[in-house]
This record gives sequence, C-alpha cells and structure tokens, in this order.
Amino acid sequence: MLEIKRVYDPPAPDDGMRILVDRLWPRGLSKARAALDEWNKEIAPSDALRRWFGHRPERWEEFKARYAQEIRERHAEDAARLRRLARGRVVTLLFAAREPHMNNAAALKEIIARRAGPQSVAKPSSFI
Repeated sequence: MLEIKRVYDPPAPDDGMRILVDRLWPRGLSKARAALDEWNKEIAPSDALRRWFGHRPERWEEFKARYAQEIRERHAEDAARLRRLARGRVVTLLFAAREPHMNNAAALKEIIARRAGPQSVAKPSSFI
C-alpha cells in the first residue's frame, strides 16, 4: 500500500518503508531526522517540470499528465519497482512541499495506483 507524508513530519512505525521522492534534499533536515530507507531522486519530476508547475493549483492536472509522461518515457522501471514494493506492505512516499495534496508524491501515488492491476506486471515499459 502506498502512502504519502511530508518528510518534515516525524517518522512513525506505520510508515513502513520510507522513500524520499524529491530531486532536492529538504532544507534544514538532517539525514537522521529524515529516517529514510531510500532516496529515489531519479523518479522525481524533472527540474523543468517542477519549475513550470511551481505548485500553482491551476496547473495541477497538466502537471500530473506531464509527470506521467516523464515516468512512461524515462522511469517506468523505477515506478514498477515502487508498485512491487508496495504489494503486501506499506511504502510511504515522502515529499518536502508544504502543499499536502498537490505535490509530486501525491501525483506519483496516483500514477502508480492507475496501473496497480495484475495485467501491468508483464513489462516495466508498459507501466503507464
């Protein structure tokens, strides 16, 4: 099961595997306080897409579509791996943004959930 959580929030036992999915390290946060199992910066949106979005609510739907395209073209294997990790256990995707609902981790969770059926296991390239 995939969950999302702000990386600045205290870790909890029910977080399961904690994976930071931001390209940049969160400001002012020590590695010890982050309590990460993994930092997967490769699956984060490109710098160009991140800057274009700028956390502007009117761009949210287009951001998700563009991010899904980036994942299809460049990170299908990473996304498929996250989906596999989340089968039968909790994986918490961590993000640094202040906005709890419109951020790259929320978009990534939605993108992965769209392809969570057994038919999508065949090939990473057919992820989305």
